Amino acid sequence: MSKKILNIVTSIKGEASFSNKLSNAILDKLKAEYNQIEVETLDLSKTPLPYLSELDISAFYTPAEQQTEAQKETLKYSDKATNEVLNADIIVIGVPLYNFGIPAVLKGWIDQVARAGKTFSYDENGPKGLLTNKKVFLSIASGAIFSDGPYKSYDFSEPYLRAVLGFLGITDVTTFRVEGTAIPDFAENALPKALTAVEEFAF
Repeated sequence: MSKKILNIVTSIKGEASFSNKLSNAILDKLKAEYNQIEVETLDLSKTPLPYLSELDISAFYTPAEQQTEAQKETLKYSDKATNEVLNADIIVIGVPLYNFGIPAVLKGWIDQVARAGKTFSYDENGPKGLLTNKKVFLSIASGAIFSDGPYKSYDFSEPYLRAVLGFLGITDVTTFRVEGTAIPDFAENALPKALTAVEEFAF
């Protein structure tokens, strides 16, 4: 079975990034699980999408036949990002925890792909997500421990991502964490523990 995978990189630490290492482990398991996979990597740390502007918003809500050249030009970024998501069966998102939340480049990507009529719609029953039949794997990395304990309520990454992905129609979301990388008693085993969780997960 062939699967199209969109691998989203957001860490600024490159090869030293724990979220990247965890994402790579997830990709390795997916490669072993499926006969054929096609991986497209979107490295937002190197090529971030433009943050939303007034021109973007006006272009989103202007019919194609009425768009100006400037609106058509600015829509290229959102159209490309949206098509990448629509074409993907599985999305792997590396998420380093920055100041209790997601990296700004990831929020910028979300703002470009959350589009009425493209990835969600409204009807008489309210909003409806259009990104159905997709799986998302989150690889969240943090220096402290946020999955449990006194800092759990400080983690605004996973709750936000689950909310916005669910709004867009993606409810099959699995989270892996490498955490405690800045805590002496936990740092040494943080990555091995996370990799073991990936290895033992039934993909």
